Amino acid sequence: MRNWHLTAVVIASALLVARPLAAEPVVWSIGAEQLEYRVGEGSDIQAWDGGGFIGKDELRVVWRSEAEYVSDTDKFETLENQIRLQVPIATFFDAVAGVRFDTPDGPDRAHGVIGIHGLAPQWFEVNLDLYLSEQPSVRFEVEYEALITNHWILTPTLEIDLPLIDDQEIGQGAFGPTIELGARLSYDLVDRSIAPYIGVHWERRFGESATLARAEGEQASAIYVVAGVRLMF
Repeated sequence: MRNWHLTAVVIASALLVARPLAAEPVVWSIGAEQLEYRVGEGSDIQAWDGGGFIGKDELRVVWRSEAEYVSDTDKFETLENQIRLQVPIATFFDAVAGVRFDTPDGPDRAHGVIGIHGLAPQWFEVNLDLYLSEQPSVRFEVEYEALITNHWILTPTLEIDLPLIDDQEIGQGAFGPTIELGARLSYDLVDRSIAPYIGVHWERRFGESATLARAEGEQASAIYVVAGVRLMF
């Protein structure tokens, strides 16, 4: 039973690979949606959220990386990398399947990943992922780019992480969600490739996750002022 989650992803991945590929050029991209420094009442944090892809419209290999590095302790609070296959299943939605590796300071984790990513009505970018492992969880993300002018863009974000079982080693309680809200105002300095930004970031643990955080002497919520740059190539 230890590898059932990886077996499910291997089967899903095989189905994705079996799709016929049209004769079209291979495209690629790499960048960071967020590369920032967060200043708060407690520890300051250096964070990134980025990755890249290579492939065609019918099939892409996607890499995604996220991390939060705590300056005071010189440790990675979170550090995850994902490798996924992505195929279209509707006009604005793709199915994804792959693996996620967590290697922060503390216990390592490996998960299978299946999910749906795409554009909802009104051009909201939404991601829904199920992480399959001995510590299963669900992640839901929403992002929206509001054009103020041709160069100024306001990007609100929402992320909800919902653990499905207790995982006290990383301070997560079953069905105790961690919610992150952010708003970043960016300026397209070089087309859409380089865009410095400022903003705010708020996160809050609920339920048993908040209880575990307080038991470890941590705060259940935090708010940060952020400054960073978006890089897309």
